[in-house]
Amino acid sequence: MLIFRGIPASDGPVALTIGNFDGVHLGHQAMLQRMEDAAKKRGLPACVMTFEPHPREVFTPDQAPTRLTNLREKLELFEAYGVERVFICRFNKRFASIPADEFVREMLHQRLKAKWMLIGDDFRFGAKRAGDLALLSEAGPRLGFEVEAMHSVVEAGLRVSSTAVRDALAGGDLKLAHTLLGRPYSISGRVEHGDNLGHKIGFPTANVQLKHNRPPVWGIFAVEVHGIGDQPLQGAASLGVRPTVKNNGRPTLEVHLFNFDRQIYNQHVRVDFLFKLRDEMKFPDLETLTAQIAADVANTKRFFETR
Repeated sequence: MLIFRGIPASDGPVALTIGNFDGVHLGHQAMLQRMEDAAKKRGLPACVMTFEPHPREVFTPDQAPTRLTNLREKLELFEAYGVERVFICRFNKRFASIPADEFVREMLHQRLKAKWMLIGDDFRFGAKRAGDLALLSEAGPRLGFEVEAMHSVVEAGLRVSSTAVRDALAGGDLKLAHTLLGRPYSISGRVEHGDNLGHKIGFPTANVQLKHNRPPVWGIFAVEVHGIGDQPLQGAASLGVRPTVKNNGRPTLEVHLFNFDRQIYNQHVRVDFLFKLRDEMKFPDLETLTAQIAADVANTKRFFETR
């Protein structure tokens, strides 16, 4: 898969879909599959245009949604679902001010040479969000490209969307999130050095780097960790601010792996969240916290035994 920062001049016509694709959920996967099928039929490379950061992080940062996937995770999923080229547009106020007709004419037609395009039926683009399916459909015959709209995907009685996934995660319903994503919700990152508190109290942890300070899940979880050896490793994870031992702590993902004592600093891992045990709590002292961690580990092991 080729990755481009910005929109270069294309060496030939392409099939293209555009969007944020946060989470790359079942609805996004349906779009990518439809694009791949259309691209193969027409002999075109299957391409995605996406934006970084999320537009709402630019205009309303205090109200921007939590990220379901960081950029690396999104790119890995694109590759897994057959995307051949990704164009990452840096989204800022200058980019957002480009008139919709200019965006279509100069970027989609002249630079990328789009010959077939797929967008969601509610997709908006260009200055003041003036661009939509109708504008693209009108421009297509003039500029020589086809346009197709992707309608909503429904699963478990819900319209599949990034918002629906966030709501499921916020409510601790990892089973529903799994259904909407088509896979367990996960966070990936490098294993960092921590303060060794877990080791001191008998429950050593791998501290996994977080790319954003507002994860969509909080609490204590049963997890599987991929990227260390050939098989996933089972463990108990805490994702939160550790209120018992930190004042104004930053979000931290700590994973206690069962029957594991290797050094894995700087390795890149993926943590799959399978079941939420409880919310994060503040305990009166370290002794009480340690006893609760022991109970969490026991409950997590029971989860895997009966899974």
